[in-house]
Amino acid sequence: MRAGEFDLRIAQVAPLYESVPPALYGGTERVVSYLTEELVRQGHEVTLFASGDSTTAAKLISPCRRALRLDPDCQDSLAYHIIMLEEVFRRANDFDIVHFHIDYLHFPVSRRTRVPNLTTLHGRLDLPELKEVYRQFPDMPLVSISNAQRKPLPVRSWRATVYHGLPEELYSFEERSGKYLAFVGRTSPEKGLDRAIEVALKAEMPIRIAAKVDKVDKAYFEATIKPLLDHPLVEFIGEIGEHEKQELLGGAYALMFMIDWPEPFGLAMIEALACGTPVIAFRRGSVPEIVDPGVTGFIVNSVDDAVRAIPEVARLKRSDCRKTADERFSSYRMAKDYLAEYAGLQCEEPLLSEMNSHAPSG
Repeated sequence: MRAGEFDLRIAQVAPLYESVPPALYGGTERVVSYLTEELVRQGHEVTLFASGDSTTAAKLISPCRRALRLDPDCQDSLAYHIIMLEEVFRRANDFDIVHFHIDYLHFPVSRRTRVPNLTTLHGRLDLPELKEVYRQFPDMPLVSISNAQRKPLPVRSWRATVYHGLPEELYSFEERSGKYLAFVGRTSPEKGLDRAIEVALKAEMPIRIAAKVDKVDKAYFEATIKPLLDHPLVEFIGEIGEHEKQELLGGAYALMFMIDWPEPFGLAMIEALACGTPVIAFRRGSVPEIVDPGVTGFIVNSVDDAVRAIPEVARLKRSDCRKTADERFSSYRMAKDYLAEYAGLQCEEPLLSEMNSHAPSG
């Protein structure tokens, strides 16, 4: 931190696929928005690098007019990210810290700058190619979004795990639960929508589904999910934005989180908790770090276990779900954790510069 001042000059670098915050689905960009606005609220000077249709109290710098996923004219999304990185590093000396949320794309240049930088990894890390990338860049300071996320990548550059957080005023606490189950996510196989529907039908309970159908998942949706939607207990809403989630999650009896992959975090879980809605989830990825069994929901190992857990949800206190969201998963707590990492990196700046100058080239 600069002598005699209490604020930092912080750059937040977001992916360009969705606006910040997203108009509809989008986890990483949503979290970047919550962090950015909280840092501004706390008096820091924040510059956000994001698509031109983003909304922020920070200074916005945009290499493209709109989010790339919603731009029918965009054929090469990497091009705009390269343009953005040029802007970031051209202005690098204007910042005390540059916080990246774009995976490893910036590593070759970040290694060669003296400005302290931090990278939050938001995706899965169990892909074989990633080990080679991070082996080449052992000096890049990394943050994971759950302890489970980092297990496939036991590198020495992990600095911390920082859980996602929500603004406390974003969702209202709903004391009374509804009589339906809810699903929020993508229609990809790993998100387990087919199993969530199976649980609902076996429990003879309605399920409301807010799900995004990506192009890569369209064939799976048509072949596997669409036939399941033709049932009176199943309501498919489609892709929804932040404001529609209050009604859906707040009125739900429980959120079904039947994932079949190493989920790095699972933003839908804490969104449900903020509304007071318990979570029933498979024991995969970050789930044991988010759900407190018997307090904020249940962790299960099979569809039949999930069916048996449904009547048990009635004995949980929805106020405990909200309390957990406020205490463990607030944007204030998230910003506090990141500020601690920023401060640590600034203290280590001379050491980082020396590491960069001796970093391996191959």
